[in-house]
Amino acid sequence: MDIKTFGELISWTRDLHAHLARCLSDCATKNEEERAQALLDYLATHESEMERIVNEFKSQGDSKALETRVYDYLSHHPIKTHRTCDEPYAQLDFEGICREVFDFHDQIEDLYRTMADKAEIPEAKELLQSLLTMEENEAMRLARQIGRMNDL
Repeated sequence: MDIKTFGELISWTRDLHAHLARCLSDCATKNEEERAQALLDYLATHESEMERIVNEFKSQGDSKALETRVYDYLSHHPIKTHRTCDEPYAQLDFEGICREVFDFHDQIEDLYRTMADKAEIPEAKELLQSLLTMEENEAMRLARQIGRMNDL
């Protein structure tokens, strides 16, 4: 995707969450480990919710911030995800799935942090900082929930 504005950047990350949700859901039925299946189902639901939350930022965001051009985006390392979803999560165990999903979220947080630091107008900086805070809070919530699943 050719990202030119912060609005397009938000749409792109929303789409990443949606793609991950579909991929996790598809792999849940194919993983042989029962705990991994339950984790994949939970994560798919969580990623769908993340898609909805990120979309709200786009819907309710300041139009000035959303239309601000993103000049330095291409210098950021692209997010590594299983874009084609060739069923990688179907082969991973519980811990492997956790590592992959948390790495994905760490990359998004790093992207928002980098972009917030480079944002030149206050509205764009505020928008990206809000997105970063939301991603960090959701990652912490996810870690707590997975910890509880692991305890069972």
